[in-house]
Amino acid sequence: MNLFEHELQITSRQMLVDITSAVKKDLEKSGVKEGIVVVYCPHTTAGITINENADPDVKIDLIYGFEKAYPTTDKEYLHYEGNSHSHLKASTVGSSETLIVHDSELILGTWQGIYFCEFDGPRVRHFYVKIMEG
Repeated sequence: MNLFEHELQITSRQMLVDITSAVKKDLEKSGVKEGIVVVYCPHTTAGITINENADPDVKIDLIYGFEKAYPTTDKEYLHYEGNSHSHLKASTVGSSETLIVHDSELILGTWQGIYFCEFDGPRVRHFYVKIMEG
């Protein structure tokens, strides 16, 4: 079965972790040459996205932009846990990404990488990679 589970130790309240190499290693282990990869996050205050991985400032700018749209502190939030901003950011990003596999390689753009997006850390998180042949 081509299902892989990964654990991340998140050290900041909000951060994007490049998980591209982990997904590529899973693909290599699977032996799949043609198919689909799904990267899934099972947390309601974190997500998965694909974005630029050439300039590290992009990660900082994404967090800055999300923070402007959904500020961490807002007296109008009602959720008792105090992490409404995290739920909003995670819903905007989404919980999964689907990628195409061709000739044993992920099809990603020149500057693209896969990111685990944390909005309510620090904590231990998990993500899953499902690789399907076809």
